[in-house]
Amino acid sequence: MTGDPAIFMTSELENSRWSVISERGCEAISLTREEARRLVHRLGAEGRHGLCIITDEAASRMDATSPVKSGAPSNAAV
Repeated sequence: MTGDPAIFMTSELENSRWSVISERGCEAISLTREEARRLVHRLGAEGRHGLCIITDEAASRMDATSPVKSGAPSNAAV
């Protein structure tokens, strides 16, 4: 890796490459880290359990029978 590690980490967090999963399956994909954090907070407040933020790559490996919502929720919903 070249360059400033802080810049690399920031860009990783700002990329739309994060998914949110729960005990029910994949809740949303292709989120920024901040959008994913907000969604976890909102779903937790609604009583959803087992919430995790993972990469889209990891989410793509989940069981195909898990419910998957395509795309990210709108910013108003997050």
